[in-house]
Amino acid sequence: MNSIDKNQPEKNHEDLKNQDSVKKIIELAEDQTCFLCTSQGNKGNARPMSVQKVDKAGSIWFLSPTDSNQNKEIVENSAVNLYFHGSKHSDFMHLYGKAEVLKDKAIIAELWNPILKTWFTEGENDPRISIIKFTPENGYYWDTKHGNVIAGIKMLIGAAIGTTLDDSIQGELKNESHKTHISHG
Repeated sequence: MNSIDKNQPEKNHEDLKNQDSVKKIIELAEDQTCFLCTSQGNKGNARPMSVQKVDKAGSIWFLSPTDSNQNKEIVENSAVNLYFHGSKHSDFMHLYGKAEVLKDKAIIAELWNPILKTWFTEGENDPRISIIKFTPENGYYWDTKHGNVIAGIKMLIGAAIGTTLDDSIQGELKNESHKTHISHG
């Protein structure tokens, strides 16, 4: 715990376990864009990816071109990091886990959105579409307890009176029911 966290008079750390951790992953990842980071030797590569779905187990699904660098890099090394940034002051999450590249027409149909035709010009049956399934192994989140409006008001009051009042909450995500441990790395 750092000095800022120690100055916080309110509870600002909560590790989430099992279904609560999955709920937080769904809350912070659903309908978002994140940075998907792969490793290639000692070099890391990052690119923005739109989340197509977060399932009930907390796995995150993307559509990707079959000939993309991310697909090639995932096949070579399945270890992937995802970084989420929802707003200026909240909805941050880092997840580490394993990704796999899949080709399944039923899943593609489930994940398909007509706007994707911008990239996959032949539509849902474009032969260049593949799926990336990301399964989280560990992670950490930073969020607000009561939303951005309350957080902003508390920050203003805290600044005016010289007290740390930022409405923040952070913690590890653990899903022991799936033998997955999600912790800060």
